[in-house]
Amino acid sequence: MTKKITVFVLIGSASKNSANEKLVQHFTALTKDIFELNIFKDLKTLPHFDPDLTTAFPPTEIIEFRENIEKADGILICTPEYIFSIPSGLKNAIEWCVATTVFTDKTIGLITASASGIKGHEELQLIMRTVMANFTPETTLLIQGIKGKINEQGNFTDENTKHEFIKFTNAFKTLINDKTI
Repeated sequence: MTKKITVFVLIGSASKNSANEKLVQHFTALTKDIFELNIFKDLKTLPHFDPDLTTAFPPTEIIEFRENIEKADGILICTPEYIFSIPSGLKNAIEWCVATTVFTDKTIGLITASASGIKGHEELQLIMRTVMANFTPETTLLIQGIKGKINEQGNFTDENTKHEFIKFTNAFKTLINDKTI
């Protein structure tokens, strides 16, 4: 029996049962045979970023958060856009990691699913390039108008979006497999 590839999943939404959480459920179903997912959907529990504590005395929650990133073979971030930006909870979590190398060369998949999402998706890619994460255009996915593309149960109602999501998932599998072999 081969060991599954570990993926740490960050859900950027602050809402329970969000469209982003439903997308992660789809990702889980598509990858259950090869990935072991550790899903973190409670960014609001992390303390507010404090640059004076980030290197010398990080809070326990931050040490655990960073360890989850370090231990994972890859990272998936699935987030909405809030006011033309990434959600503050997600930005806060990433800020706690900037003074470290936990994201350096870490294989990552980025999904922005929102009403528009353009600016948030651009910002997320810029931030992840800044922390030197490893991703490609194929391992990023922008889903605009997400609420009109999945139903209340989280099933895709738009075939093109479903196809693009599967294509993204396959590209992420390939990138992470290439890195872990």
